[in-house]
Amino acid sequence: MKKLVLLFTLFTGSLSYAQQEIKLDIADALVIRSLEFSYESYLTDESSFGISALFNLAKQSTNFRYNENMMITPFYRHYFTTDKQWNFFGEGFLGINSGKNETVEDSGNYDEKYTDGALGVAVGTKYVASGGLVIDLYGGVGRNLFGSNSPVLVPRVGFNIGWRF
Repeated sequence: MKKLVLLFTLFTGSLSYAQQEIKLDIADALVIRSLEFSYESYLTDESSFGISALFNLAKQSTNFRYNENMMITPFYRHYFTTDKQWNFFGEGFLGINSGKNETVEDSGNYDEKYTDGALGVAVGTKYVASGGLVIDLYGGVGRNLFGSNSPVLVPRVGFNIGWRF
């Protein structure tokens, strides 16, 4: 019962504060051929929670690509500055990721599928224009915790452009 009350309080608190953002990672889309969409909702001026969804569109045999074919990333951000335009933040995240590995090194056969969960941290900065335009830049790393055939490290890098409403 206490958990339900806490979840209800967090949910209603996020709706009453009513600052939310939707963003697209344009660096991933242009450089690595992947799409990452993010939604972020503010709890207070200094904290927010959100979720990102990454879909890798590059072929498995491409040299420069994320290992993950798909990654869902819930995150929590704490803002160290509360300036209305430029804000510096730290982030904790849990990345649920899946992909394929080569069964034999340099064979080109990507038969070994994996699904894993990574726990990690990131830092970044965010610009918020008075009209609602949002630009954020962040970088960090997580470590996969459960699988033996998944990559050890998971990157969390982004250059997002979006809208605050």
